[in-house]
Amino acid sequence: MNETTERPVDRKLLELLVCPVTKSTLEYDAEAQELISRSAKLAYPIRNGIPIMLPDEARKLED
Repeated sequence: MNETTERPVDRKLLELLVCPVTKSTLEYDAEAQELISRSAKLAYPIRNGIPIMLPDEARKLED
């Protein structure tokens, strides 16, 4: 499997994850392969089916 191959994210895992900054729930954006924290205004990337829950790796959302 190469780096660009998308792997599905485990739905049960998504239900358990919360924003590491605010501890709020996350929204799954399947098209962008990101987990969105509206309260922290951050989008955490999902790479090869693995959510990267590090604030330093997150993309800042615009207002």
